[in-house]
Amino acid sequence: MGPLTTIGLPVALGVIMFGLGLSLTPRDFARVATQPKAVIVALACQLLLLPAACFGLVLLFDLPPVLAVGMMLLAASPGGTTANLYSHLFRGDVALNISLTALNSVIAVFTLPLIANLSIAYFLPGDDGLGLQLAKTIEVFAIVLLPVVAGMLVRRWKPAFADRMDRPVRIASIVILVVVIAGAIASNLELLVDNFGRLAGITVLFCLLSLGIGYLVPRLLRVERRQAIASSFEIGIHNATLAIVIAQTVIGSVEMSLPAAVYGVLMFFVALGFGFLIRGRGADAAAAPATATATADGADEPGPRRARS
Repeated sequence: MGPLTTIGLPVALGVIMFGLGLSLTPRDFARVATQPKAVIVALACQLLLLPAACFGLVLLFDLPPVLAVGMMLLAASPGGTTANLYSHLFRGDVALNISLTALNSVIAVFTLPLIANLSIAYFLPGDDGLGLQLAKTIEVFAIVLLPVVAGMLVRRWKPAFADRMDRPVRIASIVILVVVIAGAIASNLELLVDNFGRLAGITVLFCLLSLGIGYLVPRLLRVERRQAIASSFEIGIHNATLAIVIAQTVIGSVEMSLPAAVYGVLMFFVALGFGFLIRGRGADAAAAPATATATADGADEPGPRRARS
């Protein structure tokens, strides 16, 4: 593995997670008390429904074992900071996004190693060298949480500086995300080309399924629409960089990172299309009551409208 993997990937993820920390305050964690239903439903989708759905897709597509574990690693990764941008573009509850990302990042320290180990035990039985034992789990903790905590401390001690840096770090995070994924693809181009055909379909379907679950389940449970949009992007836009870093630098398998690399490229387009779809549905839903009201008013007063005193 080259410098991009051993140095570039962890540094890139560190910048992204530090940028997340700059936007967080303890209040974002406390918001769960004021919006418990939306948070609990979204977390249940993220932690229970998504791994189960991904496992079903992996079996359906009959992926090779290493790629199957890579898909499960992706499913276990929390939402990425890009989810906040998409939620803002399509009028979701961005404050809820921030809270969910904060909570998911903490929870992922425990659930990501658990799902990774269960997946390796199922798909690669007997391969003891690939699991996330205690030392590697601590490494996951350091990769995921320490930059977030550092960012939060900067916000607490230097709020004006954090406010000034928030936008540049967000832009840098997106640029770094694109560069790192492009670099990971370029450095493993032959391996990626060999597997792109079998991974494109499942990653697109998984992204659509994640977005759909994140939107429809909250709506079915009567969660407010803006919160459902936030939930959709939080659940549907995974932190592909985290999955790539865990696969390549912690577990030590380039092939295992391929699903996240393919997903990281395709998710931007899938999420954009999905955003326009649900925005169109929202416009239709808003127009329907107005049309019904206008029809009712017309029915009450056939012919020319009378002047009201």
